[in-house]
Parts: sequence; C-alpha cells; structure tokens
Amino acid sequence: MSARMRWWAGRRTARVVTGGVLVAALVLAGACGVDDDEARGGDGGPDREMISESDHVGIPEVSAVMPLPAGAVISTDGPTGLPQVTPDESCDPLPSLRPDDAPPEERVPRIRDRGRLIVGLDQGSNLFSFRDPGTGQLTGFDVDLAREIARDIFGDPGQVEFRSLTSVNRIEALENNQVDVVIRSMSITCARRELITFSVPYYQAYQRVLAVRGSGITEIEHLEGRRVCVAAGTTSASRLWEELQRLTVLSVNTWADCLVAIQQNQVDAITTDDAILVGITAQDPYLEIVGPQLNAEPYGVGIAKSTPGNNTDGLVRQVNSTLERIRADGTWNRMYSTWLSGLGPSPGMPEPAYVPEEPR
Repeated sequence: MSARMRWWAGRRTARVVTGGVLVAALVLAGACGVDDDEARGGDGGPDREMISESDHVGIPEVSAVMPLPAGAVISTDGPTGLPQVTPDESCDPLPSLRPDDAPPEERVPRIRDRGRLIVGLDQGSNLFSFRDPGTGQLTGFDVDLAREIARDIFGDPGQVEFRSLTSVNRIEALENNQVDVVIRSMSITCARRELITFSVPYYQAYQRVLAVRGSGITEIEHLEGRRVCVAAGTTSASRLWEELQRLTVLSVNTWADCLVAIQQNQVDAITTDDAILVGITAQDPYLEIVGPQLNAEPYGVGIAKSTPGNNTDGLVRQVNSTLERIRADGTWNRMYSTWLSGLGPSPGMPEPAYVPEEPR
C-alpha cells in the first residue's frame, strides 16, 4: 500500500489520542460515567494517589466521521433533481451576435454610466477564478477575461466588480440583473439557451475523471458502484448515469468542496471539465486525471436575455468584440500559457460562429 493510501486509510477512522491531560480526563469521565467531583478526586470518589497503575482505563477508540461539506446532497437513484442531458440535434447553441462598429457608449450605456462592469464568477475554482494566497486578490483565466472586457468598455481593466456565485445560482443572478455577465466556466447548452444568452465560445473543455493515484480507477467503467463528487448545477453526473447502473453522487456547492471530499475519502472520484480538474490537481499531487475525454464543453460568457426593459444585445456584441480582439492580438494565448499550460500546448481559441443577420 502506498504512503498516500495508508494516509487515507488512517483518515477514515480518527483515533482520540492523549493530546493533553484535559482531553484524556474528559474522555475518561464520559466513558466511565464519572461526575466532576469524582474526576477531581473529591468526596464522591477515590483520591488520585490511591489509584494504582493497574486501575487505569485505556483511552477508548472513537469513530470520528468527517462531516460532509455544507449543502451537500447524496443521490443514489439516478439523476433525479439534477440537470439533465437531453441531446437536441435540431439545436445549435453556439452562434451568437456578431460584433459591430458601435462604441461602448452606444452598446452598453447603462454599464458605462455606472462606471463598472459587474461580473459573477467562482472564487474557489483554481486557475480560473480564485484568491491568490499571497495577495488575497482574485486571479485566474476567467478573471483575466473579465478585465479584458472591462478594458474595452472603460479603457481600464480595473473597472470591474466581482460577485461570487455558485453553479446553481449563476443563471438566477442574470435573470434578476444582479450581475451583467457570468464568467464561470459555464458550458453553452440548448437548455441554458432557453433561459439566457451567450457569447461565442471562449474556451473548449472536455469532461474527464479525477481520482487518487494508484486507486485503480482509470476508465469510466471503474466508477461502477463508486462515489463521485460533482458541483450542483452542472451536467457532469447525468452523463455518468447514462453509462453506469450503480453510482453514488455527492453534489456540493463548489469544486473546492469536492477537493476536500476526495481528500477525506468521502468520494472515490471527481468528474467535471478537464480545465477545472487540472486546477484541482495543482493543489494535490496525489490526484490525477484519468480516462478518455467524455464530452466537449464549450464555455461562453453568460448574459441575460434581451427584453424591452433591458436590451442586452449591445452587451453581447461588446463581449464578442473583446473575444475577437484577444484572439487576434495574442492575449488569449498569453492567458492560456499563464493559467492552463498544464493541459498541454495551447489549442487556440475556438472559432466563432455568428447568427445570420440582415445587413444594416
């Protein structure tokens, strides 16, 4: 057994040790039914000096199960209540509005007047959007993209406000106008297109599986009868249930929660997009990405649907204009080299597809 697996086996059942006199006394008192006076050697019990060495009771072993992350949900009966993956060959979710020549003052007047772009993202997605432990500042691939959009709107990449969102509430935040855009490794799908709109893809990810080195899990079939962690509001678990008959899924709020769960041996694997998994492996060298690429996941910037009271078409064109620029001037490749080079050489930014429009 490897050192890592021995460490994990030890974490499954924690033992209470004599870390101090107080801890030992409390455990002994609880185990033997002794009240406070007896524990202190008062009138109700024998004096401490009168207890012989043979009278000592050993410290009992106590099973200490680590609590699940807050808000965690366990499911064993299929993808009930989880996002469904329903192929719709009649839907092409990728085309978006083409950039035009209008200035930001015409495209996004409300955002310009406000003086800042409000961006919803994750604060615990390593490499995409996370807090630098040295500076405490948000950083990562998605953060850089948000700053590039702000640069083109205001001429200043710093005029952006970040708001933390979970996978579950990111669409709701757009619908309620709590944020202008969501940049949170969100896949463009037909189902989500019914609720919000998207930019053209800014990154192409692929679903993979993450497991402990030496665990024996190397293919999706090896997850049969195992426990797998996913983030709530994602489609990852549904795809596994398409392939497997027996599966226990732990659904949590953030991918950071999945990292803790696999380190505490509460799950056997994590599944999501490779770009997110490479950020998790950067935090724990005993984890590895295994198996083939399962599904393509094109990421887009999420934007609220256009309504009479909130015309967002200009914002879509503004974002797509920024994506065109960072593709052409090499900014996207520099961002990839900075954050995602662990996935291999740069694949290049996905080619855009635009909705056909009548000439203006």
